[in-house]
Amino acid sequence: MASDAAEKGKSPADAAGSAAANAARLAREWSTWAMKNAKVVAHYGFIPLVVLVGMRSEPRPSLAQLLSPV
Repeated sequence: MASDAAEKGKSPADAAGSAAANAARLAREWSTWAMKNAKVVAHYGFIPLVVLVGMRSEPRPSLAQLLSPV
């Protein structure tokens, strides 16, 4: 509601431009937030994903065979 009071003196064209700028800012913030979280998920989820895919393959290895370097 404080933003409505600040925009009372503006013309409708200014308000529309402000709304577009606000939408662009929100899209930028959301995309930044999404990329940061995607980086964390990829960082901590890659090895568990590889283990899961390895456990589902044929022939089914034991967990020790899957994690051993040999």
